[in-house]
Formats: sequence, C-alpha cells, structure tokens
Amino acid sequence: MPDILLTSAGYGGYISIVKFVIFAGSFFVLLPLVGWVHKDAEIVKTDKDFWTGIVLGTAAAALIIWLVVPVFVIGMLFYLIVTGATAISYAMHRDSKVMGFDRILTIEHIKGLFVNEAKKLEQIEDFAFITANNNEVPVPQPQTPEFFGYRIAYDILVDAAWRRTTDVVFSPTQQNYNVTYWVDGAGIKRPEIPRDQMEYLIRFVKGLADLDTDEKRKPQKGKFTIHKDKQNTDWQVTTAGSTAGEQIRLTRLTRSEVERLSDLGMPSDSYEQLNKIGQAGQGLFIISGSKKSGITSTFYALLRNHDAFINSVNTVEKQPSAELPNITQNVFTLSDTGTTTYAKKVQAVIRMGVDVVGIADCTDAETAQITSAAAKDGKIVYVTLEAENVVKTLGKWIKLVGNRNLVADTLLGISNQRLVRMLCEECKQAYEPNKEILHKFNIPAEKAKVLYRAGKVLYDKHGKPSTCENCQGTGFIGRTGIFETIMINGELRKVIKQSKSLSEIATQFRRAKMLYLQEQALKKVVAGTTSINEMVRVLSTSKKTKRPEQK
Repeated sequence: MPDILLTSAGYGGYISIVKFVIFAGSFFVLLPLVGWVHKDAEIVKTDKDFWTGIVLGTAAAALIIWLVVPVFVIGMLFYLIVTGATAISYAMHRDSKVMGFDRILTIEHIKGLFVNEAKKLEQIEDFAFITANNNEVPVPQPQTPEFFGYRIAYDILVDAAWRRTTDVVFSPTQQNYNVTYWVDGAGIKRPEIPRDQMEYLIRFVKGLADLDTDEKRKPQKGKFTIHKDKQNTDWQVTTAGSTAGEQIRLTRLTRSEVERLSDLGMPSDSYEQLNKIGQAGQGLFIISGSKKSGITSTFYALLRNHDAFINSVNTVEKQPSAELPNITQNVFTLSDTGTTTYAKKVQAVIRMGVDVVGIADCTDAETAQITSAAAKDGKIVYVTLEAENVVKTLGKWIKLVGNRNLVADTLLGISNQRLVRMLCEECKQAYEPNKEILHKFNIPAEKAKVLYRAGKVLYDKHGKPSTCENCQGTGFIGRTGIFETIMINGELRKVIKQSKSLSEIATQFRRAKMLYLQEQALKKVVAGTTSINEMVRVLSTSKKTKRPEQK
C-alpha cells in the first residue's frame, strides 16, 4: 500500500506528508459514517445491507479516483462531493421514514448539534406522563418505538394545551391520519401524520390509558394524566374501529367551576326574567339548544340560582358534567336497583319531597308527563331538550306530554341557545361593512359604522408570521351564549291551548317581543363581541350557508 501511494504521489508530482495525512484521515473518517448508516438503517427499518454497501462502495471508489487524479485538490473535492452526496441521499431517504423531530440535517437538528444531551433533556423539564394506574412513565431510550410514541405524544399534547384545545381527533385515511384540534367549539386542521408514525402514538397512548393495545376494532375508553408546569391535566382516550383504520380521540378533562346565570352572556332583560323564576313558586322551564350549545351550563346556572340551604334542590342526570355544591345530583344507570327506566328514577326523586328538580335529557313521554305533573303540584322543574329554536321546543314538548292544557298550565318559559366564539380583544380588526351585508342582515347603517372580524396573520420584516399570544392565532378566545327566550304569561297560555298550529304560536311569541337567535347574535356582532362569519357558522344548519364577504 505505501509503495502504491508513493507511486501515485509521484505521478501527481507531490510526496507531501501533509497530503498523505489528509488522505489517510479521510479514509478513517469514512468508517464511522459507514457504521452509523448500518446501525441507523436497522433502526428506521430500511435495507441496511443495501445502504451500507452504497455508502461504503461509493466512498471507496471515490478514494481510488482521488488516488490517481494528478491534482490533489481536485481529487479531494471529487471525493468530498461524491461521498457527501451519497450520505445526503441516505439522509433524505431515512428522513422520509421517521417523524419530524427525528430528522437530520434540518435547521433544528443542526442547532441541536451545538447543545449537549443534558440540555436537550431540559426541553421536557417538569413534564411527565402518568398512567391510569398512577405510575409515572420514564423517558424511553432514544431510537426506540417507545421513544417515538412518547415524543410524538409529548409534541402534540404540549401544542394542544398551548392552543387551548379541548379535543384532539385523529381520523384515518388511506395514507395518513388527519389531525383536528377543537378549540372554542371550532375544528382547526393540523398537519397530517403518516400511518406508520401514528401506530407508535396509538400504542403509546393506549398503554398510558391501560387499554388493550392489540384490540383495534372494539371501542375502548380510558384516561391518563400529564404533569406540566407543576399542574396535572387529565386526558380521556376514546378509540373505535372503522373500515379505514382505528380512530382515536383525546379529550381534555377540565374541572372548571359552574358558571352563574350572570356569566352566560344573556341579554339583561332575559337575565332579569330568568332570575325571577324562583318567585313563581311552581312551574316548568325548558332549556333547549342544539348539541354542544351550552345548555348544560345554563341548566346548572339556573339550579344554582336557588338557595340550596332553604330549598331541597335535586337533579336527575345520566352523566353529570360538573359537581354542583349543596345540590343532590342523582345519576341514572341501567344497574339502578328498582329503577328500570329513566322515568321511574325521576319519579322516585320527586317523591322524596324536593322543592326544585332539574331533569337532564328528557326524551321520553313518561318522563315528560311525570315532570309536568310535578310542576303542577308545587315544584319548580327545569328540563333540557335538544331542539333548534323556541317554537320547535314547544312543539316537541307538547308531543311528549300529550296534553296541551297541562303544558300551558305548567310552562313558565322556554330558552333556546347557541355558543359563539368571542373575538380576541388583542388582535381583532375593525372594518367598514359592505352596505349589502348590512341590508342582508337588517342592520341599521347608523348603528354599524364599524364591525369587527378576526385578526389576520401579521408578518415581521423578515416575513416570519407573528402569532397573537392571547388567542394563539385563532382570532377568538372563549365563547358566549346567544339566547332566544320567551316567558309564558296568561295571554300566551291561552294561545298555547287554543292555537291550531305552531305557526300561530310563533306569531304570538313575536308579538310578545321575542327576538330570534339571529337577532340576538347580531347584537353581539354590532357590539364587537363576535363576527358576522362566526354568527353564520354557528346558526347555519345542515344546509350550507354561504359566508358573506367582509369588505
């Protein structure tokens, strides 16, 4: 070997010891690269023999060519370019098979090369996964399936918490998993996750929740806890099989305090009317709305409006959403001894001599009839129903009770509601509304010289997007209710008894100055609390409503 090297050196016209050291050093530096490719290819589950051979063979050939090239510098450049190109080709190939945080030659990776391992671990400082069995999960060894699952779960949940996410939904497609964050009741699309990477996450999260990791068809439910910034947050895991693959939902379990009636965002006149229900002595009030429209919050707030030390306040619920102080919450389950139906459970609670009772999810005729009879017998009753508006709520209740006169005699009032997102006060943008928009929604021009919409993404002088830290770039923060409310007086009782159709009742409700949901929502639009687009999004039904342009 030395004789050949000296001969080649002579051919090039040099025998410099410096050049020899550079040449030999290049050969020995190649060995760790080949070893890393061989080991890494096995970890990322690609053809290790193929890629090891490609890198080693290409580099060896480039060394030989360098050896015979007359000009040393040109040979060295050729070797560096060929070897570097081969290494980069492998890096691009392996990056296509791993998750973002494990990719190399990215900006984050290059920055990480200058940070020692101890500082890298500080990124997960004061963070821990806690299993359903209350065991803390240590950080797995890098480059293992457990670590991949741990890291992707960490990245998603930390990001979701920062964005105030209540639900993270993973929906399978043929190639990837769609990821949706639900923030303030609206879905936000997030980057897709490849199916092979999603398998690591599902297995890891199922393990946290003590679920069967091999069962992919039957629905499963469990929960785990994350510890971050000295606080614990519970997350519920719900899985279900589908033809496309296993679906999974992560739901943040919050222990928020039950709101008071004054905190729901209802107009002052509606608040005053509902605040006086306790003075009626007896009767029934219906809280209605669409799914996830906040009717449970209103239901709880109305119950809390009664003095639980003076009155016996009870509820009958299938699944309580929060704990009500000083109120007895009765939970109905199919395993209840002696109560085979929801109606019988309600009847048993009423017979205990309660003063105020709240009946959640009243969906059957027997329960409706029992609650109406209780309202006629000196009790104040609150009932929740799913319905689109006040008039349809009344129609549904008349059908359930089956006695129009009993409904008219006991009904105190009806509310129907939705939840709209509130514009972020830090970044909302004012604009002069289009006259056509004002005309379309019957908004007087003199009352709406300026409307507001969600803030647009701003960019700094380097073109980097600037995210509002208050709303995390959504343009909205928190939600408030919009309410359609009618209180039943003597005249309206006669209308309910004598009318031949719901349209006649609706006409009389309007004459009683009941404002529709859209009219109540427009008040919040004009006040700058929410936007027209948000109002349309919430109030649109199954029919797709074209959103107006904001000009």
